[in-house]
Amino acid sequence: MWLLLSLCVFCLLGCSEGQDRATLWRGNDHSGRCQYTFTVPSPRETSCSPTVSGGPEMEGLKARLSLLEVLVARLTGGEIGGPGAGSQSQSQAGLQEALTQAMGERILLQGEKERLERDVEGLQRRMVEMRRETERLQSRPCYPQPPLVPPSIPLQDSGLRPAGGAGVLSHLVSRPGRQWDTGSLRDPAWQYGGNPVLQELKAEVTEIPAPSPEGPEDSTGCGELISIGEPVSHRKADSIAGKYGVWMQDPEAVAPYGGKMVWRIDTVGSEVRQLFGYEDMDQLSKGFPSKVLLLPEPVESTGATLYRGSLYYQRRRSRTLLRYDLASESIASRQDLPHAGFHGQFPYSWGGYTDVDLGVDEQGLWAVYSTNKAKGAIVVSQLDPHSLAVKRSWETSIRKTSVANAFVICGRLYTVASYTAPNTTINFMFDTATGQGKEVALPFRNKYRYNSMVDYNPAQRKLFAWDNFHIVSYDVRLGLQ
Repeated sequence: MWLLLSLCVFCLLGCSEGQDRATLWRGNDHSGRCQYTFTVPSPRETSCSPTVSGGPEMEGLKARLSLLEVLVARLTGGEIGGPGAGSQSQSQAGLQEALTQAMGERILLQGEKERLERDVEGLQRRMVEMRRETERLQSRPCYPQPPLVPPSIPLQDSGLRPAGGAGVLSHLVSRPGRQWDTGSLRDPAWQYGGNPVLQELKAEVTEIPAPSPEGPEDSTGCGELISIGEPVSHRKADSIAGKYGVWMQDPEAVAPYGGKMVWRIDTVGSEVRQLFGYEDMDQLSKGFPSKVLLLPEPVESTGATLYRGSLYYQRRRSRTLLRYDLASESIASRQDLPHAGFHGQFPYSWGGYTDVDLGVDEQGLWAVYSTNKAKGAIVVSQLDPHSLAVKRSWETSIRKTSVANAFVICGRLYTVASYTAPNTTINFMFDTATGQGKEVALPFRNKYRYNSMVDYNPAQRKLFAWDNFHIVSYDVRLGLQ
């Protein structure tokens, strides 16, 4: 810029083409600033008289120099520099905002990636379990069922007809040990017809009550489970928070709440702490809670239960069990469930962090879970209802992740095969009295095709369930003990 100023001064002095005796000097001044200096001899004067400095020519030159200095100042840092600096600041602010947004999106994508990796690991574990179960089933022998009637003896060609009002299958029922041959079918109670074609069979039928195929029912004792009724719907949840949940009635209620009081927890969310109370089933069906309690510590999944005036539940993201006293509205006791898996280590097949499932039956308080030592097999433990200490434990032969849910009736553990199939089964039973388990096949219905909670209530002798927003119950029948 100083070079431009000097050139302009040179032009203002009116130098002609021939006057090229101008000299340029470049150097630092006393403050260290670089300066360019042109020396141009006057074309008319041989010396500078004292009067020249105040003449009109010099004044005009000074005015021109001042104008050039103003222009140079504007070019170097004045009007041009101001707006440019503002634009640069705005650009920097925009870049910083874009960088912050990109970092936030990166954090969200990282969290989503970790969640998907956990889901993939869970699916891989389930695939391994299903593969093992398939191999086990394939290794089991298949026993052929003998036909009721040998194919070598076509009845339509025998020409048999009953005589004397005998029943059609009377000779078969009364002679279970007879051999299947042509001669044995020629019972004296039957006569041959003349026409060797199918004859019309006539018999007198007497209706008699048939014995129950499931065995006699015990309405008061504690026999094995022999059947489960159809699901009865009581209410549908109002919001997405109620897709999964748990509902309960205290089988041994104490003051200030009676046995008709119904309690409900919606378990969708990261901080599940609300416990809703209803005076009875009618108020539950209408959706009018009479009590809402805020639990001091959050609930993990759908494994809570009620017993003797206390809510028992698993604390979120831990193996800690809590006993919440309803009367004092405070935590009465807490205890870690030894070695229990939690927060997705050994859940039921539907997931939902259902690693620890608490329940009540005629014999007391139970916990259903698994451990690393058990290698994922179900462990069932009886708990002290006051201290939550483990009184006794049993390890079963069925893996927890292979079943949809479980409950205990009369000291026997039962598992549900599927949580989505509309017609599934109770597929396994383990008796803590004998320490033995066996496969069973009791029909069970998932009416709404996503059953996330199944618990037994010994006072009502019903199963309580939460099936895809719907609060339902099932009647149960027990055999003789």
